[in-house]
Amino acid sequence: MKKYLSLFVVLAITLFFNANNIAKAEDNDTTQSINTTSSLKEKRDEIKNEIKDKKEEIKKQIETIREDAKTKMEALRENIKNEKDEAKAKIKELRITGRENALERFDKAIEKINELKDKVNAQITKLEAKGVVTEDAKTLVATAETKLTNVKNKIAEISALLTASINELTKENKTKLVTLTKDTQTLIVEIHNTLKDAVKSLKDEVKIRMDIEKKSKETNNNENNDN
Repeated sequence: MKKYLSLFVVLAITLFFNANNIAKAEDNDTTQSINTTSSLKEKRDEIKNEIKDKKEEIKKQIETIREDAKTKMEALRENIKNEKDEAKAKIKELRITGRENALERFDKAIEKINELKDKVNAQITKLEAKGVVTEDAKTLVATAETKLTNVKNKIAEISALLTASINELTKENKTKLVTLTKDTQTLIVEIHNTLKDAVKSLKDEVKIRMDIEKKSKETNNNENNDN
């Protein structure tokens, strides 16, 4: 995570644009400047609201899966009370605890992915308001969100397998669990790499924007010197 957070620091150089924007604003009509600022703010707010809505939707989906699994696990624990053999009861208790821990690990992985995705979206919002091209980054984030939906679906399947019964999984279900787990882990890695590419895309676009601003400034300075 620190590796990717360090990339966000590079994006802070976009503050370089502010000085040029202020200088240009002084040459423009005041009303036009106000309208432009208002338009940028509205666009930024629109993007932030869209990101917030998607975040809430994903959060609700994850919470639904968690609550469903929790309810079923509690029901399985209640069944242990009917087990008169202490040794068997202990085995069943350990089995449930192991399954809960497995589901919790997936939950934490999704939380970390969401945190990284939110940071990328926040940067997209800020940079887009400054005129940086963010289309490629937004496409990559959308790809990550699609894969994240697939992850949630697979975790829901895993949860269904682990909470269906207190008994040991059948050979068929064990094979299915292994496959689902591997697929989920692969998707999580792909999402991580996709978001990493989104950060790189933003970094590249910032550099392009800075080069354009620099050349524009040099051109203006040269014209002023000629006058």
